[in-house]
Parts: sequence; structure tokens; C-alpha cells
Amino acid sequence: MGSTKAHAIDVRDLRVLVTAGAGGIGRVIAEAFAAAGACVHVTDVSEKALADVMAAGSGITGTVGDAASTENADAVARDVATQLGGLDMLINNVGIAGPTGGVEALSDADIDRTLDVNLKSHFHYLKRCVPLLKKSSRNPSVLAMSSVAGRLGYGYRTPYAATKWGIVGLVKSLAVELGPDGIRANAILPGVVNGPRMDGVIADRAQALGISFEEMRQSYLNKISLRRMVDAEDVAHLALFLASDLARNITGQAISVDGNVEYL
Repeated sequence: MGSTKAHAIDVRDLRVLVTAGAGGIGRVIAEAFAAAGACVHVTDVSEKALADVMAAGSGITGTVGDAASTENADAVARDVATQLGGLDMLINNVGIAGPTGGVEALSDADIDRTLDVNLKSHFHYLKRCVPLLKKSSRNPSVLAMSSVAGRLGYGYRTPYAATKWGIVGLVKSLAVELGPDGIRANAILPGVVNGPRMDGVIADRAQALGISFEEMRQSYLNKISLRRMVDAEDVAHLALFLASDLARNITGQAISVDGNVEYL
């Protein structure tokens, strides 16, 4: 018979980097890891938000900058090596909503910015952080934030959806590439997450379709099997599990936290 011993999620002293970690889902994840005893460093484009999270007393350290910038990625990697002494987990969380509208009406600048922030930034951090992860003896891993729009088509949000599908392909390929080095790679696909960012998405999409905010919001809920949005804490809980030894043989997976969104 197997053991009936209960196992706890243990991320104490794990050295973690969270991109876009001073607001939204990123901040909730960063603070959840810090509260569980991990050593957390975040980067964020907002100097004010970064100062706020660092002043909150959680022990989180940070570097201000645009995650889409290679110069920022260089600075973050240096700060991580100095302040954490190495790295056990990279959480590529940064992402923007991107433009809403028909594909023929999108501006080149909006498309480029969405691709730069949501996908190219992942490569900037992987290039600089994988060498650190290869030196880790703490079940090292990469966790990338995709979206339910990374498993379903999403009309009028094509740049965003393309990046989120790209992230899924990236982690599946990383799992193959980095597995022999003992590094795992997974993606989380949040669904409709409560908060001001989702409110903005709903408002933009409502305007594009010519309906009210409340009608658009209800249409989102109607697509979810559980008929409710998820909270950022739900995403953080999965991130903690995937970082722990309980998930030591989970890699190459794209795991949804979405109440089962049926279609978009």
C-alpha cells in the first residue's frame, strides 16, 4: 500500500524571479511565494508599484524596467545573481491585453508592442536565467503565464491570442530542451480573472461589439462552466504547487485555472 502521509507544499528559501511582479496576478504570486518563505525578486515597469510592493514588508526585492527590453533583462539578471545568489524558478508573468478590433484595423505599433511584451520578453529572460537555473539543485523550473486564449480562438483579440498560444508551444519545447538538465517548464492558463484589467478588456470588447458592459460581462460568465470568474489567488496556488517537489515530475504542461471556459 502507498503511504497515507500528507505532504505539504514547501517552497521555503526557493529563489524566485517574477516578471511584472508588482501588480495584478504577478504581485499576488510574488507575495504568495514570499509568505511561504521563498526569496522573491520582481521586475516591473511601474516604479511606483515596485516601490509599493517592496515597502510592504514581505522582503521582496525588485528592479524597475520594461520586460520587453534586453537592457532591462540584463539588469534584472545581475540583480538576481547579486541579491538572491542564484535562481531556482523563473516566472515569466509579464503581459498586456493588446488591442481589440478586427485584424485589418489593428495598428502595426500595437501588434509589435503586444508581441514584444507578451512573447519576446520570455526569450529575453530565458536567455539570461536558464544558465542560473542550470546551477540550481532545488528542482528548478520555468513557469510561463499564458491564458485561456492560449487554448481557444479569440476573435478581435488576435495579437493577444497569438502570443498566448505561442507561450504554450514555448514551454512544451522548453520541457524537451531543458529536461535533460533537470529543469521543468510549464504554463498556467488563467481564465476570466476578477479585477480592473478584466474590466478594461470587457469594456473594450463591449464597445467593439456595440453592447453594454453588463451584457458583455454576463456573456463571459455564460461561457464558464462554473459561472464565476477566478481570483488571482487561484493562479498563485497553482504556481506554488508547480514550484514544489510535489510537482517534480510535471513538465511540458499547459494547465488551465478557469472554471472551464467552454468557448470565447
